[in-house]
Amino acid sequence: MKAWLAARLLGQAPRAMAVLRRVRPVLKVGSTVIVTRYDDVLEVFRRDDVFDTPYKAQIDVLTGGEPFFLGMRAGPDYDAGVKAMRTVMHAGDLARLGERAETLAATAVAAHEGGLDVVDDLARRVTFELYADYLGIPRPPEGRIEVWATRLFEFQFAGSPDDHALRAEVDEIAPAFRAHIDGEIARRKAAGLNGADDVMSRCLALQAAGETQFTDAFIRTHLLCMMVGGPPQPPMVIPHAMEQLLRRPTALSAAVAAARADDDERLWRIVREALRFDPLAPALPRVATADLTIACGTSRETPLAAGTKVFAAFASAMRDPRRLPSPETFDPDRLDHEYIHFGHGLHECFGRMMNEATLHRILKPLLKQPRLRRASGPSGRLSKNGVFADRLTVRYGP
Repeated sequence: MKAWLAARLLGQAPRAMAVLRRVRPVLKVGSTVIVTRYDDVLEVFRRDDVFDTPYKAQIDVLTGGEPFFLGMRAGPDYDAGVKAMRTVMHAGDLARLGERAETLAATAVAAHEGGLDVVDDLARRVTFELYADYLGIPRPPEGRIEVWATRLFEFQFAGSPDDHALRAEVDEIAPAFRAHIDGEIARRKAAGLNGADDVMSRCLALQAAGETQFTDAFIRTHLLCMMVGGPPQPPMVIPHAMEQLLRRPTALSAAVAAARADDDERLWRIVREALRFDPLAPALPRVATADLTIACGTSRETPLAAGTKVFAAFASAMRDPRRLPSPETFDPDRLDHEYIHFGHGLHECFGRMMNEATLHRILKPLLKQPRLRRASGPSGRLSKNGVFADRLTVRYGP
């Protein structure tokens, strides 16, 4: 019943946000505020001096108390963590990741003659294999890395303090995941650096070269958080994009044409536009760290007290007619700044560029299939478990 109710409420979110944008663009209910217009959402994302993410407590549970930059405010420690990870996860990897994603996706499609579930058979299968190999985290001998990462992702970003069953599960998974990565670090050190070109090997090479930032604890913590924060996202959003294309025959035809022409740039623009109608989640949370006023000088000017929880409704912002021309029109030629799928500012998704290099490439082999269409019945329409895509079955061929 809870899952059913959550799905219905999320399904009504676009209509509710459209009403709020018109009549109450900054909605204040007790100590919680929802901002729905493009300008106000960007103000919240950009004001890193007075808005913080609420994730530190959950991150500490995942990491065993080791710091990770998503839970930090701007400062030297944040800058050092981001710089270190950009040293080992850099733009030079993007082309290879895109090509590998497409190859894995083509294998997945070929393994399912006549149809597949976009969530499990394609997006989840491809993404976890892609990122586990890239980061250098082998599959554990006991347990499933996709289950571990997804449950920890749910705890970090969408979990409720009242969900005691999830917390108990996390208290088992997180230490096991940390121990698994520690074991791989120790194994590789014992075997000697063998020249493998994955993120763990790059970290260990820098450690061996005397880079003091790359302690074993730093490597373990950051690989764990990258695995938790990254691979669970594509199985959430790739089915969203496919569902939006299936609703729009003209857009689907354009995506098919781009895929068959190997026009990856055009295909990305089409997939990006599809995701504007149903991104990762309706909003991202922030917490005010000081008294402040948002939307100053406007009729919606609102004072906030320190401790106020603010939901920046970025899905609503991307449909705000004050900043996006004809927002209900499917238009792949929109300007880059009209898209904020991955947040904005200090805590913009670290993996944004990797998503931009891979999401459309995972869909590409599927889009090349003849007579791509929904499966009949309920399985042929996207179902969700909260914000998580659950099932979307498509058919192709005769």
